[in-house]
Amino acid sequence: MSNIFSIKSDRIQQSANVHANVLASFNQEQNSPKIDFTAYIHPLAAVIGNVYLGKRVMVAPAASVRGDEGQPIWVGDDVNVQDCVVLHALETHVNGEMVHEAVVEVEGNFYGVYISDRVSLAHQCQVHGPASIGTDTFVGMQSLVFRATVGNNCVIEPKALVMGVNIADGRYVPAGSLITTQEAADNLPLITNEYPLRFLNQAVVHVNTQLATGYQGIGTAEQLKAA
Repeated sequence: MSNIFSIKSDRIQQSANVHANVLASFNQEQNSPKIDFTAYIHPLAAVIGNVYLGKRVMVAPAASVRGDEGQPIWVGDDVNVQDCVVLHALETHVNGEMVHEAVVEVEGNFYGVYISDRVSLAHQCQVHGPASIGTDTFVGMQSLVFRATVGNNCVIEPKALVMGVNIADGRYVPAGSLITTQEAADNLPLITNEYPLRFLNQAVVHVNTQLATGYQGIGTAEQLKAA
């Protein structure tokens, strides 16, 4: 599967911690990460293979974004990938053929993992494909999302497990919950004005976009957005 990313502002980066995948029966093309010039990857993080990082993405120390097995991995604009986060996926291809049950489809394209814009992936969480996370969603510390889709404006509280389900927009997963049936997913509570974490993701994104642009030495997020 060829690399689908073609945004003019992207850079293709090669370094000790950011590099192409190796060839294998499950990945017969070498792809290097494509990274918007405003994104920041800490030297102690790893970004490998068929990966796209959008504008103002912050990849913190010890995070792993590995598009060398399941691929591609898409990380949208203003996403923060915090310390020790893992983005990975099951084999999406075998001998050059796509494994349909191992991918998620977003707007007609297929991904091992898809992270939409303004998502927070908090410390030590894992999103393991096939999986997708919707816009403005917070994925809490030490939580796991596997074989699942999570909607827009959701909150997954710390240490929750979400597996094999689809979570609708505007729901929250209580801390420590095991959400492994669609019935449980459909009965998740709605985020209301009384929910104490309803503005958490907005605050976390605000901080991390500024960290990304600051560490890159290219001005604040506000200055970039106004440009």
